[in-house]
Amino acid sequence: AGALVTSTDDSEFPESQLAEKLKVISRLIVAGLKTRVYYVTLDGFDTHANQLAAHQGLLRQWSEALAAFHKRLERAGESDRVLVMTFSEFGRRLKENASEGTDHGAAAPVFLSGPKLPRLQVGSIPSLIDLDDGDLKHHTDFRQVYASVIENWLGQSSEYALAGKHEPIVGLLS
Repeated sequence: AGALVTSTDDSEFPESQLAEKLKVISRLIVAGLKTRVYYVTLDGFDTHANQLAAHQGLLRQWSEALAAFHKRLERAGESDRVLVMTFSEFGRRLKENASEGTDHGAAAPVFLSGPKLPRLQVGSIPSLIDLDDGDLKHHTDFRQVYASVIENWLGQSSEYALAGKHEPIVGLLS
């Protein structure tokens, strides 16, 4: 409880649910807790109707909260030991449905952020024409991204967690 009570200047955090969650995590990190993994969620992306406005607001909330989180950790001298991984458990289809939304699909993006990361894009931008039954074709197995984080960032074997051997992505966190 003491780590949460010990407050530094929280003024850079915007007013949003995600920012509140990341503010708490930043306090725990700055207080010196040795927790290796924190997990938060940002709900609302499962839009089957009126998707554009909903996603604009959610992506703004995500980018503003994440920027404030990284800024807080940089000011506290803790940024080099923090990696943020943003992912979704499902992708979206390309074709809009009748309700101006999209249905569940494949090939969702994964974003990694932190000052120690190389600035790179893994894979190529997917084709919007060459589809797999209406879905984007994925080019990277998500388990390779997880293997990269577990092995190259956390320094652990990923084989047990991923139920098999998956090669980390060359150049990502290595």
